[in-house]
Order: sequence, then structure tokens, then C-alpha cells
Amino acid sequence: MKLLLRNCYAILAPEHTRYPQGSHILINDGVIGKIVPSVELNPRETKETETIDCSHFVVVPGFVNTHHHFYQTLTRNIPAVQNKNLFPWLVHLYDVWKHIDEEAVYYATLVAAGELLKTGCTCSTDHHYLYPKGISGDLMGIQFDAARRLGMRFSPCRGSMSLSVKDGGLPPDSVVQTEDEILTDSRRVIEQYHDPSDRAMQKVLLAPCSPFSVSEGLMKETVALARSMKVRLHTHLAETEDETSYCLTHYGKRPLVLMQELDFIGEDVSFAHGVFFTDDELDTLKETKTSICHCPTSNMRLGSGIARVEEMRRRGINVTLAVDGSASNDTSDFLGEMRNAMLLQRVKYGAGALTAADVYDMATLCGARCLGFGNIGAIKEGWAADLALFDINRLEYAGALSDPFAALIFSGISHQTAFTIVNGRVVVSGGRLTGVDEEQIIDNANRISWGLLA
Repeated sequence: MKLLLRNCYAILAPEHTRYPQGSHILINDGVIGKIVPSVELNPRETKETETIDCSHFVVVPGFVNTHHHFYQTLTRNIPAVQNKNLFPWLVHLYDVWKHIDEEAVYYATLVAAGELLKTGCTCSTDHHYLYPKGISGDLMGIQFDAARRLGMRFSPCRGSMSLSVKDGGLPPDSVVQTEDEILTDSRRVIEQYHDPSDRAMQKVLLAPCSPFSVSEGLMKETVALARSMKVRLHTHLAETEDETSYCLTHYGKRPLVLMQELDFIGEDVSFAHGVFFTDDELDTLKETKTSICHCPTSNMRLGSGIARVEEMRRRGINVTLAVDGSASNDTSDFLGEMRNAMLLQRVKYGAGALTAADVYDMATLCGARCLGFGNIGAIKEGWAADLALFDINRLEYAGALSDPFAALIFSGISHQTAFTIVNGRVVVSGGRLTGVDEEQIIDNANRISWGLLA
């Protein structure tokens, strides 16, 4: 499978430099084979090669999304929770989410992954922790099927909840599982789906939902299982002040201290949000090489607060970018998330707090490192051909091309790609998903959404 990106307007090179204007990218078997100036292209190398004219396109590495809840695409913008913060928002929505079934998971995955691909994201996780009673299907298998259909590089979490309302947690009884069920299925999905190779199309993480929805025992057992099977760990942490209060009341300690005692910390661990860390806790994150998955839009939407990203990055903490669930973000617009990340830090720290270059790092190499992928996240020969192509010959970019890469973040009224390429395969062409019927996905997702609300 050969593909030539001819005469590129601008290609983002490592270290935020650029390849010469008019350079070509030759892709072969899912890998970037050559990046050459126009005069050095050998016609024999392009024989029987599909070609895309990129003379109006800015080419950047495909983005990596490190935290999401795909099923929430079916419950966006619900009036009853438009103005709620996290805990009451969750309590209300659990009574809707408990009706989710296998079909809902399949179409929600198509919607969320499709949105991500159309906004430049080529690799994503999904933190699926919801397993309602009565579901007998293999939910992770269903998600992998949907991701393969779209062509996305996919690294979902086998999430879990074991504490319901009767146990002091937030979710209803009908959506939690026993610890034996969780651990048995966690082992199964790793054995069945996890590919440890650098450029794998599918990986698996283990991800207890949060300190207020699983027991300490399950956290410990999950850590032991993940490390014995060499997969990564993930959970929500330090998202809200309510969570800190919950942990102090129930455990007598702050959330990160609890994670330390459970050994749920380290280079193989990532925490979603991380809004409420103290100075000492930031030092701990740096020393343990733990990653933080920053979700700026969700944090704004729920009024949770502003994460200390500028300070984290200055300390050397690996901070990644994520859109979070589509019921607390209401979109899966990854390029839009990059813009919000940059602007939100400037509200707290000033105009130089986070640059466009910083945001590209967080959205690419930092994310790949967090999820355990190698040779993705940069446009380099021998690296994965995961690329996002944006058309800058449009009205909204007029006057912004002195820095075409920053223009994608500072300017524009649409965040959709012209083409998205994953593992050398064109998965978005002309702004449309390839190989799927978008209208059919829309119709089914809306039908299922109305059914859940009813």
C-alpha cells in the first residue's frame, strides 16, 4: 500500500522546524518511507502509487487522545445537566447510562472515533467503565470492531466500577460489577486484544474508574494484574474539590496519597484531569514519571477548575491532551481541544504560558508516550504514517500563513481535516469518513439516544 503526498505546502518536522516547502512524503506499508524535496523524487519510486496533491495542505502528525468516554456521545447537551458540576452531573446521568446496551456502545464508538478522525486525531484511548446488568456481549470487542471499521489506532481502557450507592459510591447497583468479574474479564481482554508492539493498531489499558467508584482492594489487584501482564494503568484523579473531600472523608488522605499507597503511580500510569494537586504532589508526579491527561474543555464545562499545566510542564511532567467524555465536553473536536488548552493556560499564567508548539507536543509525542506507543507522533522517516492534512487555502486562514502550523490553532472556523491518514490508510477524504456511511451512523446514534432518554 503506497501513497504519495505531493508538493506539501508545509510539513511539521521534529523540534518544530519545517521541511522545505514543496517537499513530498512517500508512504509505504503504513510507514513514512521518504521525505524529499521536489527535485529529489525518483519517478520509479512513485510508480503505481496513489497521489494526493498537498500544495494547499499543512501536514502535521496525527494527534493522540489520552482520555475519553465514547458512550457519552449519546447523551450530549442534556438540559438537566447543562449547568451541573461533576457529582450531581454523574448522579443524574447514571440513571440514563444504565440503559446502554451493545448496539449503543457500537454506534457511540463510531460517532466519537469518527469525530476524532475528522479533527486530526489518529490514535485514541477510551475509558469504558460502564457494564450494565444484562449486557452479555464483549464490549471491548465491539469497540475494536468499530475502530477497525473506521481505521483508527485504538488503545481503550478496560474500566471498572465496583462500589455502588449502597457501598458509598455514586453509581447505581445496576452498572457495577463484582471484583471477580472485573479481574477475570480484564485478564481476558489483555490476552485477546493487547498488542505490545510500538506501532500496534490496538492496545489495552486497565482503568478503575475513580477513587469514589472502586475499592482499595480492586485498585491493588488491578495494579498487580496490569504489571504482571505489562499493560498500562489509568484512572480519574484530582478532578474536583468534591473528590478531595470524598477521599479525606472515606480514606483519611488526599487522592494522590491514596494512589501512592496502592502503588498506582509511576511511568506506566496516567491520571485524567489532575486539577487539584499541591506543590508537593507535583514534585511526586515528576519523580515517579506519572503522566497527566489534561482535559481543558471538560474542566471548563463542569466548572472544575484550571489544571496547573504550565507548572507541570516546567517541572518536566509528561502532560498530554484529551477531549474527555462527550457529555462533559459535548464534542470530540481534537483540534478545538488544542486551542482551548492553549488559551485556558493563558487565563491563569499569562500570554506566554502555553505556546502553539507546546500544544503540538502535548497532542502528539507526549500522548504517544503516555499510551505506550513508539514511532508515532512525529513526521520522520521510518515512523508510522499517521498524519492530519488541513487545507489552509480558505478564507479563515487568509493573513495567518506566516506561521501555518500555529494558524491551525489560532485561526480557523472549522477544525476538520481535508485528509486523515492512519497507518498509511486514508480514513478521511475530502472531510468525509471513508468506508462508512456517515448518515447511517447519525441516524442510528440519534435513534439510540432518544431511546435512552425515553
